[in-house]
Amino acid sequence: MARLARQEVRELDRLAIEECGVPGVVLMENAGANAARLLADHGIAGPVVIVCGRGNNGGDGFVIARHLEASGHHVRLVLAAVPESYAGDAAINLRIVERSGMPITCLAAADGDAWRRELIGAGWIVDALLGTGAVGPPRGAVAVAIAAINAVRAAAGAASVRVLAVDLPSGLDADKGTAPGACVRADVTATFVAEKAGFANPAAAAFTGPVHVLGIGAPAALLRRFGVSSSVRDRGTSSRGRP
Repeated sequence: MARLARQEVRELDRLAIEECGVPGVVLMENAGANAARLLADHGIAGPVVIVCGRGNNGGDGFVIARHLEASGHHVRLVLAAVPESYAGDAAINLRIVERSGMPITCLAAADGDAWRRELIGAGWIVDALLGTGAVGPPRGAVAVAIAAINAVRAAAGAASVRVLAVDLPSGLDADKGTAPGACVRADVTATFVAEKAGFANPAAAAFTGPVHVLGIGAPAALLRRFGVSSSVRDRGTSSRGRP
């Protein structure tokens, strides 16, 4: 099974965009659409609350929200950063969900109580706070959001609320598979292109839950250069449970 380190993930994305000519916003669209389908496959029986950070992981969350809403699901977005701080492809997708009238709450300056109130009642919480590029313990609103996600999940129990992590649980080091600070405890992880190197650490499974590998539309020839099977380029085909 192929696993990619943080720098390899960055390089694959760069080559897909610069060498192969796939716009970054297209890669984000494919990633989010596949994650939305995976979530639907797991069953959605209540509201979906998608918690978004400032980077591309948050942008994936906006795409997931749009596809779930288009499928008839009740979706709310909660931001851990002010809208003006988003840039690039994430900002493009934020503008789309803003113009669609989707419920969006910004809790960038809120305390843990406000975060927990916003999450209570969700059937699924989607963790789209931090991606593979994050290093070190989460800080500020992201750390507050992670604590709230874990508290609401623990209080409600897995039968009432489940957590989907986008690419990896926020707070988990992509290369080491350790949590240097607060870290989301997910029930399912939708990771892109390949498992991250840190997932080989047995301790990572306590945070990831079962891992599903999803494609982002990167060309098969590029994937082969990184030792990744082209079978995941359009849909998730690989998963594993807790060891």
